[in-house]
Formats: sequence, C-alpha cells, structure tokens
Amino acid sequence: MTERARVPVTGRDDLARARRIVVKVGSSSISGANVDRIDPLVDALAAAHGRGAQVVLVSSGAIATGMPHLGLAARPDDLPTQQAAAAVGQNLLIYRYQQSLRRSGIVAGQVLLSAGDMADPTHRRNAQRAMERLLDLRILPIVNENDTVATHEIRFGDNDRLAALVAELVAADALVLLSDVDALYTRPPHEPGAERIADVPFGDELEGVTFGAADSAGVGTGGAGTKAAAARHAAAAGTPVLVTAAGLVAEALAGAPVGTFFAADDARARATG
Repeated sequence: MTERARVPVTGRDDLARARRIVVKVGSSSISGANVDRIDPLVDALAAAHGRGAQVVLVSSGAIATGMPHLGLAARPDDLPTQQAAAAVGQNLLIYRYQQSLRRSGIVAGQVLLSAGDMADPTHRRNAQRAMERLLDLRILPIVNENDTVATHEIRFGDNDRLAALVAELVAADALVLLSDVDALYTRPPHEPGAERIADVPFGDELEGVTFGAADSAGVGTGGAGTKAAAARHAAAAGTPVLVTAAGLVAEALAGAPVGTFFAADDARARATG
C-alpha cells in the first residue's frame, strides 16, 4: 500500500489546509430533537470535501435513531434490544446522511467496525485497504461501531476511541471530536470555577482536571473523559485533535479559534501513514 505523508497540523488554523480529516459526532448531536443538525454538519463536511480534503465521518446514533421505531422512550439496558435498535437505526441514519450529502453531489460509503476488527491484523488490513480505496474514489466513508454483533464494545466510549483508532488507521492529518459542549473544561462547565482548556501540549496528562459523567440526554455513552482519552491516543499516534461542539464544526474545519486542541507527537506526525 502506498504510504501517505501527513500534512503538518500544529494548531487550529492548520485545520483549514488538512488533507485528510476524521470527524466524529455523538448520538445526542444528530438524533431525536437534534436530527435537524445533520444538514449543517454535512454542509461543513461538504465544504472541506469541496476544497479537496478527504473526509471520514465517524457517527454514533444508530441505537438512538432506532429507538422510536421500536417504541422505546429511553436507551435500552439489555444487549439484544440495543442490537435490535442499532439494526433498525443504522439503516435510517445512513439514509439521512446520504439524503443530505446528495445536495452536494457526494456519495457516502457505510463502514461498520468493531474493536475486534481493529485488533485483528487481517481485519485491520482489510479495513485499511477499503478505507483508502473509498477515499481515493472521493467517497465519504461513514463509520460506526458494528453494534449488532458487539458485546461490551457497544458501550465503548460512544465511538470516541473508535474515532481515534480510525484516525490512526488512515493516518489522518487531524481528528475532530464533536459533542454538545464547545470545549473541554477544568471541571464540568456548569460548575463554578470551570475554565476552558484551550490547548493541551503533547504528553500533558491533564492532572487536576475533573471530568463529569456522560450527559447525552440518555441516548449516548460518551463524555469529556472519553474524549480526552481518545484525543491522547490519537495524538500519540501522530494525529492532532480538536474537541468542540457539533454546532461549531464549520468554524473548526475552517481553522477558527474554537474548542480544545491536543497537539500530536511531533515524531509520529512527521511519519508517513
């Protein structure tokens, strides 16, 4: 497989010239009452795609999208019902994305992965080849965890870690983790004294920072802690990370001073994919 040199992204403003970007969005940002946020998200991805960037979307939301069609008012606790909701919701989720992408003439490709796929060398190579070919063909891959066959992985950081692994798999220039909060804070942002963390140098363990429990309106499983852990993983593999709100994705991809920026390991960032 031909190796690809990364475009150096050492700060937010470099995101505007990144050539390969992985964007992850959480369940609560694009499902339920927020389903109308899909179009603005897609518009931002299409703008990056239009300037020549290769874009991968890692999207949670299959279970949340399927829940109302199974008559469920809350995220189910048992695994078989979660799998059933995911089976129904994944189809609808991809349909919604493709309908929105059609406005820009972009075709989506569905990629379902599990933690086991990423750990198995053969499965990993197959996934890497498929992703590279999709990107070469100017298809926008939409990645989600394969919830219908997952076990404990179904609650694996609301796809934050999966997004970091995908960024590593494709040697992305940058990873953007989107949620309902504009940045990471020194403590839950609703608490007194919480301060925005603007930049995280590589190797900074964020000592003294308090991350609250996940709060995704009962449909997601991730939180600030999983995003910080995923960001550190991606940064160690050479991919810098921006953590911000889904509503700021257009600004983020344009290099605006938003969110929390995790610097990557310089040596790994200079390496080829």
